[in-house]
Amino acid sequence: MIGPSDSIADIGRRLRARTLTSEVLTDECLQRIEADDHRLNAFILVLADEARRQAREADRELAAGHDRGPLHGVPISIKDLIDVAGTPTTAASRVRAGHVADRDAPVIASLRQAGAVFVGKTNLHEFALGTTSEDSAFGPARNPYDVTRSPGGSSGGAGISVAAGMAVAAIGTDTGGSIRIPSAACGVVGLKPGYGEISTTGVVPLSETLDHVGPLTRNAADARAIYRVLTGRPASTDPPIPIASLRLAVPREYFLDLLDDEVRRRFEEALERLRVAGAHVTDVVIPHTDAIAVTYLNIQLTDAFAYHRPMLEQVPEQYTAPVRQRLEMGRLISTSDYRHALNMRDVLRRDVSAVLEGHDALMLPTLPIPAPLIGAETVQIGERNEPVRPIMLRLTQLFNLTGHPAIALPAGTTSAGLPCSLQLAGPDAESLLRVAVACEPHISV
Repeated sequence: MIGPSDSIADIGRRLRARTLTSEVLTDECLQRIEADDHRLNAFILVLADEARRQAREADRELAAGHDRGPLHGVPISIKDLIDVAGTPTTAASRVRAGHVADRDAPVIASLRQAGAVFVGKTNLHEFALGTTSEDSAFGPARNPYDVTRSPGGSSGGAGISVAAGMAVAAIGTDTGGSIRIPSAACGVVGLKPGYGEISTTGVVPLSETLDHVGPLTRNAADARAIYRVLTGRPASTDPPIPIASLRLAVPREYFLDLLDDEVRRRFEEALERLRVAGAHVTDVVIPHTDAIAVTYLNIQLTDAFAYHRPMLEQVPEQYTAPVRQRLEMGRLISTSDYRHALNMRDVLRRDVSAVLEGHDALMLPTLPIPAPLIGAETVQIGERNEPVRPIMLRLTQLFNLTGHPAIALPAGTTSAGLPCSLQLAGPDAESLLRVAVACEPHISV
């Protein structure tokens, strides 16, 4: 048996010492899927037979001294937006009925070469166009902390699979926060790498201008291990960063303006623990924040409509109604507005890079609210009633526009036991992950 605090490195030591086998570990994950997925709906396809075959092969290779690295024999789930050879890639949509991938996406090929075990394809918001994972041809995914609530989206099933012990880690995608939002809602770690660092070939696109692929994990060290495999880097031997050497910047204006009271308290408490531990924390201002939302929407919806236009004309009834309506909004965005948004993206990228000069990372909440109720269209924040989708995207979409890496880390829970999350963004993923590993003990309580 493995516990929720066991890291990939811990598991690897046990696999190599033969006190644990990949077959036993994989069976444990598959048993949790069998026991809990009927109520959580995290998986679209469970690859039980193939996973057991991969696990047995991993055990044979490790016993023979053929070690493929830190992910060898480790069970991982895959968002069903990513091609795995011989399996459907549904994107949680009836539009793709009958599709079967003829080859692995490069990200899957890297994991396969590293000896990872694939337990299944996870549920998501249809075509990744949503923050709640409730609009899916396979039914809504449900939060493991409270099944009446969303697990976040669009990589909701991926977040559930890690939080519920159905996989040691997951691979998701992030166009406006789709790794970090479900990580926040499900109480796990989620990394959006820098733009272009990990190939999105073989991934059904939402916006090729903004799409990213990355891991959801139990802790920051695991995210770092998977990131290094997916980018072809060797395992790191860098020493830990002393917390007292860290320079963290908090962009309070805009990013802390609209927060649930308990989310705000957990953020401020984590901030104070970092200060007490010796981190240097300063407030900063990121310019042009009033342009973030419209810039994001004009790029994302234009790109999404361009990809989906043929299917919208041929089989519009095959989409869920909310997703079809959002896709059709892209038809209304003019070429000049799209070009202006691309120019504004460059401005925002320079803004964030300038603020990061002299700092190791930006620090802000990941999700302004706890996981919302499934079906809720609005949420109350103080005296204001806010639409769910825009408020869930509010703190994450900037870093898809700018391409800076960002990571979500668990930061306590509300009085109702729902996870809260803190987000770090940095100049490059390697240094950001080292910062995350250093900060995590002071944030995750």
